[in-house]
Amino acid sequence: MNEHDRILEGVTVVDLSTFVTGGFCSAMLANQGAEVLKIEQPGYGDAVRHSGPPFINGESPYYWTLNYGKRSLELDLKNDRAKDALYELVAEADVFIQNFRPGTAERLDVDYETLSEHNDDLIYLAISAFGQTGPWRERSGYDLLIQGMSGVMSVTGEEGRQPVKVGLPMTDLITAMWAAFGTTTALYRRERTGKGEYIDLGMLEATLPWLTKQAGMTFAGEETKRMGTKDPVLAPYQTFETKDGFINICILNEKLWGELCEALDRPDLPADDRFEENADRVENADALEAEIESTLAARTTDEWIEIIAEDAGVPAGPVYDVEEALDNPQIDARGTVTEIEHPELGEVPVIEHPLKFDGAESGFELPPPLLGEHNREVFRELGYGDAEIDELEALGVFGEPDDDNGTE
Repeated sequence: MNEHDRILEGVTVVDLSTFVTGGFCSAMLANQGAEVLKIEQPGYGDAVRHSGPPFINGESPYYWTLNYGKRSLELDLKNDRAKDALYELVAEADVFIQNFRPGTAERLDVDYETLSEHNDDLIYLAISAFGQTGPWRERSGYDLLIQGMSGVMSVTGEEGRQPVKVGLPMTDLITAMWAAFGTTTALYRRERTGKGEYIDLGMLEATLPWLTKQAGMTFAGEETKRMGTKDPVLAPYQTFETKDGFINICILNEKLWGELCEALDRPDLPADDRFEENADRVENADALEAEIESTLAARTTDEWIEIIAEDAGVPAGPVYDVEEALDNPQIDARGTVTEIEHPELGEVPVIEHPLKFDGAESGFELPPPLLGEHNREVFRELGYGDAEIDELEALGVFGEPDDDNGTE
């Protein structure tokens, strides 16, 4: 490997998944140099293409965020010739991803047993809501359901009020990250042993390890509950209201507690028996919140950030909206949000992934693809001539023969 090669250069991924769990996984792999072939339903594509509004000239920006760096190929898997074409792709691939409900892959003849006959060292990733075994295996499941069943919603929101889901598809993305991790570790194992792998990944199990603190409390026999932005074992560690907005303050030890009180000019707080030690502060969190907010109300969030975070060095930060989160001096300096050339829309935004290697390149090289944009290109790379690709088109491999999809 040259010093600045992309780590997954030379790895080919055939991605038959839809929506987030497989899509974000293969985007992570593409970011590190893998060649991702996104196999889509002719004429319609991945359902996430239609998630909106908003749309920009018919394109879903949500779809972009999951599909940078890939190529799109339409295949009608009810067409036997299209299925044979998929097998040809799999024979040359390293990784296959699907997120069907258990049993569907077998009905479509894209199960591990079938595909491994075409490629015996294939890494096969099967993502589902509840895994391939167990009494719930055949249930469908989406992020909201998994947030509820994993315990996440039981500890999110305000005490005494309705459970609240995290405002992004958290369990989809958790599962996608496990999927990418499992894929890369299986590739590493194959490098050592020469053996392919079948990976069974369920969303519910993927989420449970992220309970960490709350699981620890349960193991110790303690009850978990919704606490808003408060923390069950640290105080103050929460959101406070200022003169014009909100600020998050994170105190993890007594040294920081003393520094915060000094920055707030509140020497009375550490002298108060209710707030002397962390355990005391957790016990009296409501009273502590009232005392701190009475002081914070005198200044704006920006003023307090300068006093607490910049001058005193105490962990504190503003509560940004999404636009502010995507456009601020730190993110700009790190080059996190950039632009990439789209085949129809010109420059479109791209959120780069965060791994910055010293000895390897990473980043998205391709925009989110148009539906079927690479139909002909992919088959040329398999050795087909234009006349043969025309014949595939006429046979309905890319959908109905009179469709315009699949031309470049």
